[in-house]
Amino acid sequence: MNLIFFSKSRGKAHHLNLSHPVTLTLLCILGLGVLAGAFMGGLKVGVRGATMGALGDPAMVAAERAELAAMKVRLQERIDGLAVRMGVLNAHLVRLNALGKRLTQMANLNNHEFDFDHDPPMGGPEGDSGGRGAEVPDLSQMINQFDRRLDFRTTQFAALENVLLGRELTADLRPTGRPVLAGYISSYFGERMDPFNGEEAFHKGLDFASDAGTDVLAVGQGVVTWAGAREGYGVLVEVNHGNGFLTRYAHNSKVLVSKGDTVQRGQAIAVVGSTGRSTGPHVHFEVLKDGRQIDPMTFVGH
Repeated sequence: MNLIFFSKSRGKAHHLNLSHPVTLTLLCILGLGVLAGAFMGGLKVGVRGATMGALGDPAMVAAERAELAAMKVRLQERIDGLAVRMGVLNAHLVRLNALGKRLTQMANLNNHEFDFDHDPPMGGPEGDSGGRGAEVPDLSQMINQFDRRLDFRTTQFAALENVLLGRELTADLRPTGRPVLAGYISSYFGERMDPFNGEEAFHKGLDFASDAGTDVLAVGQGVVTWAGAREGYGVLVEVNHGNGFLTRYAHNSKVLVSKGDTVQRGQAIAVVGSTGRSTGPHVHFEVLKDGRQIDPMTFVGH
């Protein structure tokens, strides 16, 4: 299809081939431009009309302002409530820090490991934050930071509790004290004259002279590993305290516990007698560490 038009200046006829690809492309671009212009113009007119309509309605504007004001009041009330709660929690944290410091000092622990004055030093490589800039601190950030501080203090107190419980358990297990409440030391640990043959011999424990029938007491928490007769010891009770410690109570008239029983410090485990190689009512008391007898005076005191 051809379009013929004439030039006024020269009077010549010009032909435009509408089926040519270049011509069709130019015509399509021109048509799209006209349609786009019309669409944008209509859109602007519609938005302007809607805006003018909203601005022109005083009742709608007043309602929106009232709703915003109410939302602001409710938000401020919640913020005030959270602020009060934060103050109460912070007061509790201050008291917890003071308690932690006092316990650390009483237990003579490393005040750097259990530091309740400062938060622990932390760091690490930069995370995948996408290069986001710093933001103004708000209440949510304060709450998150406070929550992290409480978590850290909880961890510190758990560790402190474990240390103190471990010390208490170790103290309960360690042999301490005398095996009888009433009595006196009639023979000490070390070299002595054997009471039966008069020869020099090594005495591997302490002898506590006491009245027959007196209770023999465990000097530490442990498990009974022997309860019965044994050559030379007469009626013997043996208690394993762990950590390599073991105690023996010999020459009893009878036992009050059985093998495998768990006993506590101060619990009656036997009755004073004079069984075995003995010259009278007393308790032969031994302390062994890793299978070797050691001087019980270290644990008994004077």
